[in-house]
Amino acid sequence: MSDRHDVTITINGETISARIPARLNLVDFIRTEAGLTGSHVGCEHGVCGACTIEVDGTAVRGFLMLAVQADGAQVTTIEGLADTGRAERLKTAFQTHNALQCGYCTPGMVASALEYIEGGGTADRTAIREHISGNYCRCTGYQAIVDAVAEVIETGEGA
Repeated sequence: MSDRHDVTITINGETISARIPARLNLVDFIRTEAGLTGSHVGCEHGVCGACTIEVDGTAVRGFLMLAVQADGAQVTTIEGLADTGRAERLKTAFQTHNALQCGYCTPGMVASALEYIEGGGTADRTAIREHISGNYCRCTGYQAIVDAVAEVIETGEGA
C-alpha cells in the first residue's frame, strides 16, 4: 500500500496535479505545489485561523484538511480573492480602518470576513466578532477589523 496519492486540485482557477504524501495538509500543498504563500501556517493546530482558505466556496482551515480530501475541489486563496476582486472593498476597508498591522492573520481574517459578508451577515458588531472569533490577531485588538467588516456591509457595495 502506497502512502502517496494522485490528486488534482484547482487553486485560483489553475489546475494542479501531483503525487503527494497521504498526510500532506492542504495549506502545505498550496504553499509547496502551487507556490502560493499568502495562506499562512500559524499554530499548526487550526486554532488561530491564519490558514483559512475557501474550498468549494466554504471557509475551511487549510491546516486541518488533507490535500487528498481536496482532490477535485475548487480552492481559493487570498491570492485568488485578490485576482478576482471579490474582496476589493473589504481590502480597502481594512486599509482605511488600519485593520491590519503585521499582516500575518490578514489572509485568514479576510477569508472569514468574506464568508460572513457573502453569507448575508449583518453589520451587528457582536455577530461579526463571533464570526471572526476563530481568527486570532495579536496586533489590532479586533475593533478595527470589526469596523472594516461593518462598513462594507453598511455601504452595501459588496465585499
